[in-house]
Amino acid sequence: MIFMYGHPYIPNSSKKIVDMMMQKMNISSIDDLFADIPQECILKKPLNIPHIESEIELIKYFKSMFSSDLCFHDMRAFIGAGCWPHYIPPVVKSIVSRAEFLTAYTPYQSEIAQGLLQALFEYQSILCELTGMEVANASMYDWSTALAEAALMSYRVTNKKTFIVPYIIHPDRKSVLKTYIEPHGIKCVEIMYDRERGILDLDDLKSKLNDDVSAVYVEIPSYFGFIDDQVYDISDMAHSKNALFIVGVDPISLGILKAPGDYGADIVVGEAQPLGNPINFGGPLIGIFACKDESKLIRNMPGRLIGITTTKNGSDKGFTLVLQTREQHIRREKATSNICTNEALCAIAAVCYLSLLGGHGLKRLGETILYKTSYAIKKLNSINNVKAPLFKNSLHFKEFVVNIDDTGKSITWVHKQLLRRKIHGGKIIVNEYPEFGNSAIFCFTELHSNDDIDLLVNSLEEILGG
Repeated sequence: MIFMYGHPYIPNSSKKIVDMMMQKMNISSIDDLFADIPQECILKKPLNIPHIESEIELIKYFKSMFSSDLCFHDMRAFIGAGCWPHYIPPVVKSIVSRAEFLTAYTPYQSEIAQGLLQALFEYQSILCELTGMEVANASMYDWSTALAEAALMSYRVTNKKTFIVPYIIHPDRKSVLKTYIEPHGIKCVEIMYDRERGILDLDDLKSKLNDDVSAVYVEIPSYFGFIDDQVYDISDMAHSKNALFIVGVDPISLGILKAPGDYGADIVVGEAQPLGNPINFGGPLIGIFACKDESKLIRNMPGRLIGITTTKNGSDKGFTLVLQTREQHIRREKATSNICTNEALCAIAAVCYLSLLGGHGLKRLGETILYKTSYAIKKLNSINNVKAPLFKNSLHFKEFVVNIDDTGKSITWVHKQLLRRKIHGGKIIVNEYPEFGNSAIFCFTELHSNDDIDLLVNSLEEILGG
């Protein structure tokens, strides 16, 4: 039998380790382990093991070996818009499936929940490093609730009742925001966009930025995927009126974009679902919430905070809930927040994912997604009468709007034709933003190969060409 020394898919296969194991077993050859097998049944040539591939490539390879009648449905999906498809290493699922994480709930009794508390403390620490903030909580329900809580927090800190948001944000996010702030008499004011680039119209912002504004909110990247490069100006304008500057982020983008703390953000919110959490038909999600190290902000922060402390004699470290008592959750209108729990399991998945990638891995992932986005834009623009992206003069990350007004076809009809070809197109925004015509937001991540993108482009060419 031929043994393959040092193969990456065979554990403990280096010659040094194999020789040591054979010495311990008092055998002189690997063949001695299989002496009871007839010689005619032993393979006399090397195994045909594939060359080294990434996990994503290996999974695609094995799925391609099965036919569709074995329940493998080969559907290419290009939809994001708040819930994005990303590759999740199997080790993340393995860790969060451990009973001590999977069955844990609320760590009120810190003496028996040190493992869970430490994991959540590490999650907070990594989020601070990622966002450039000094303090992060142990998560919110989702981006929408994180934004709404940030608006209420800015009102408590400044005692002002005008909250400024871009006109272009996720409509569901905007709806949750308004539901939260309306009972407090807080007014939501929308800032229009630059017609060429989609970014915030600074003249409109200047005209609406007055002494009653509690905070100015922007998203990087935006709901339409473009990057607003005016963040320093927006930060200065907000602070000039003693308003807070709040930034909403897709954390994956922070592998290649500056941290919000670098350009003056006071509060950072966002969605951590891309960090090791599957889409799961739309949930559960996990909201990011972090802020600067200022007492007035920390004391008004929603959700729960995990802190590190020591024993009385200082010999050992420990973890516990800080700056919050259980009564917070039952004080009703007097409470800082009505969110009395957190997405602990999702947070642990996120910290596992980020720990596996590290800073270098997150940067490479961001570069890969940026390349996929640019490649998709180039290919889609080759189709006659298709505008991709709708705002051509801005840099886009992961998502962009595709418009087909000039084709004479309905985006809904085109979407149905794509589904027949086992392609799930982008999110249709005709009802959300009718002024943008027959448009949809398409999403591209590391899961989309160039062949997948080419298939989408070729299918659209066939559909739009009749």
